[in-house]
Amino acid sequence: MATSEAGTLRLSTAQGRWVLLATVLGSSMAMLDGTVVNVALPRIGVDLGASLASLQWTLNAYLLTLAGLILLGGALGDRYGRRRVFLIGVVWFAAASAACAAAPNIQVLVAARAVQGIGGALLTPGSLAMLQAVFHPDDRSAAVGLWSGLGGVSAAVGPFLGGWLVDGPGWRWIFLLNLPLAAAVIAVTTRYVPESRDESASGRFDALGAVLAALALGAITYALTAAGEGVSPTVWVTGAIGVALGAAFVAVEQRAAEPMLPLGLFSSRLFTAVNLVTLCVYAAFSGVFFLLVVQLQIVSGFSPLVSGFALVPITVLMLALSARAGRLGKRIGPRIPLTVGPLLCAAGVLLMLRTGPGSSYWADVLPAVTVMGCGMTLLVAPLTATVLAAVEVRHAGIASGVNNAAARAAGLLAVAALPALAGLSGDAYRVPSAVDSAFHTAMLICAGLLAAGGLVAFVTVRGNVLAPEAHPVAEPNCDWPCGTTTPPFDPGHVHTHESPATGPAAGPSPEN
Repeated sequence: MATSEAGTLRLSTAQGRWVLLATVLGSSMAMLDGTVVNVALPRIGVDLGASLASLQWTLNAYLLTLAGLILLGGALGDRYGRRRVFLIGVVWFAAASAACAAAPNIQVLVAARAVQGIGGALLTPGSLAMLQAVFHPDDRSAAVGLWSGLGGVSAAVGPFLGGWLVDGPGWRWIFLLNLPLAAAVIAVTTRYVPESRDESASGRFDALGAVLAALALGAITYALTAAGEGVSPTVWVTGAIGVALGAAFVAVEQRAAEPMLPLGLFSSRLFTAVNLVTLCVYAAFSGVFFLLVVQLQIVSGFSPLVSGFALVPITVLMLALSARAGRLGKRIGPRIPLTVGPLLCAAGVLLMLRTGPGSSYWADVLPAVTVMGCGMTLLVAPLTATVLAAVEVRHAGIASGVNNAAARAAGLLAVAALPALAGLSGDAYRVPSAVDSAFHTAMLICAGLLAAGGLVAFVTVRGNVLAPEAHPVAEPNCDWPCGTTTPPFDPGHVHTHESPATGPAAGPSPEN
């Protein structure tokens, strides 16, 4: 059992390295799962006889519970112990993974994925919160930087590993892979990670807000997904219920003593603007990563292994250049990176229009993902840092969590709506000509979303809020772009920072 006092552990010690390993392995479970599921979707659809809407729910059931409950998960860790809630999340995630692997049909798989998302909401905030809480202040930046970098390695390995598993032993092994990882995380965490909690945490949890947020997202997601099969009265009614639940959520948050989403944060014009940019760009990213692997496998004839490998250059670029992008944003301010980054991504997405029957990976796919990766590298670090700089230091944790939830919600809605907007539904994802036509339409939509995000940043972001003198207390001493992580593909969404709902200003943090 770990005995170190919270806030005193040094990274150079054996225990410090074990703590880092536990948090990296824990967050990597969610990262790997998201990545490999995305690559496996076409094979899952064939094996289980699933429609496109069912495949969308294979992704969205997980994202729905994760996005709806992640802030609550962070608050539970602060109140009852971050290690305890983290371990509960790991066990929960592993049990749900086993249920996913054993699913006899698509309905059971979707239900198990929703349960898996609850586990992700418990373990994801805890992995970073434990680092912030147990390490000595002098070592926190280095620990978080290593956590972010090693997590990026798992994001890079994920697509390749997922493709190999789908091509080899089968798609069920992408879920079984979580079981030995979970066993290792539990063993290391139990032995080496000290418990920590926020001793000042008090008051009631905003459970009603969390439930309303999840129900609102669920109803709207259902309506958007069902619209792909035709706009029926059920679609309109469900959509209206979702909007009404969303309005109820806002009303509850306005009155709650300790709201899950403090609406006062949005009094900052910069915070509101950057979250709007987040919604635009992460919706586009999710749509691209969801449909690209389908296009490559169904239309271009790539194997799952090669399709997974197609996304690796993006993560490699993020690992190699994110620190430089973070320093650039501090030097010149976030406006140019937040404008040029999305526009570069849009150019990369437009280059993806060249993929089709008989496409070459080297001539057609690699240039597109390289340009997109360069844009993401320029964008992600300043985006996250600007979110944190837009509020007071004492609100950095919740600001990070809100932006993370916004990114996940954007991915959730994009995966639900984009196929319908592009004209793809039913079993059409198995027909190359239908997939090719829908893919081209969808990429134009995604490029438009990215361009809109760049335009919003250009119009609304002013001044250099990232300069050290602007926030002397919050400025961490680290070379890695603090407050960010590389984008894992969690499934079809790119993660940002994973931060507790309350607590100290967080550093880097993605999931899948």
